[in-house]
Amino acid sequence: MKIAAAQLTCIPADVTANAAYAAALAAQARDQGAELVVFPEFTLTGYELEALAEDPSLWMADADDPRLDGLRSAGTAVAVNVALRTPDPLPAIATLVYDAAGTHLTTYAKQHLYQHEQGAFTPGAADGRFELGGIRFSLGVCFDNHFPDLPARGAADGCRVHLASSLYGTGGGIAERATIYPGMAKDHGLHVVLANHVGPAGPWTGCGGAAIWSPDGTLLAEADAHTPTVAAADVLPA
Repeated sequence: MKIAAAQLTCIPADVTANAAYAAALAAQARDQGAELVVFPEFTLTGYELEALAEDPSLWMADADDPRLDGLRSAGTAVAVNVALRTPDPLPAIATLVYDAAGTHLTTYAKQHLYQHEQGAFTPGAADGRFELGGIRFSLGVCFDNHFPDLPARGAADGCRVHLASSLYGTGGGIAERATIYPGMAKDHGLHVVLANHVGPAGPWTGCGGAAIWSPDGTLLAEADAHTPTVAAADVLPA
């Protein structure tokens, strides 16, 4: 299976524009033969915590929110991270996964909230899993991936690919991105797929470098530090 990791520069708090932007990248990945494309954290709004706190209309109502229709009809499976309404007053930072026909496969809510996310979002309480093309996948969102027990549970549960929707910025984020993800791949025997922001992203500047690593930590594909694009590579089920 060919999988693509996307990187984009979000338009702050513009769900309609970002959804169209992401759908275009999904089509680009599809045209390169990708059967799944993974998007970064807060794909549809950018990392705009103040706007998300002030305007609940920026939250997705559920997995059937019509603002996701363009992504669901892109002709490839997608994993897109959003602010998602919950039964609680606060939303979750959640990755919604759809297959190529637009069928909802799973929802994963970020479990480990980073600093100022705490008190602004509801943390998830369960790991994310889905199966596509005979391959079992695990999910993590940005700071989640700094906790080795999360990918370890995925590997123990038969997962072969870990998908990471993230935001790493210039500065210290460059070293974190370059260390954590190949290390995760090697430590747990997983293909690791990292989607990231590139350019302005709330209080940070995304460092790009969306990438895919093999289970021995070898880099298979990597985007540059400047261009909204996708990086794609083939992964094997075992």
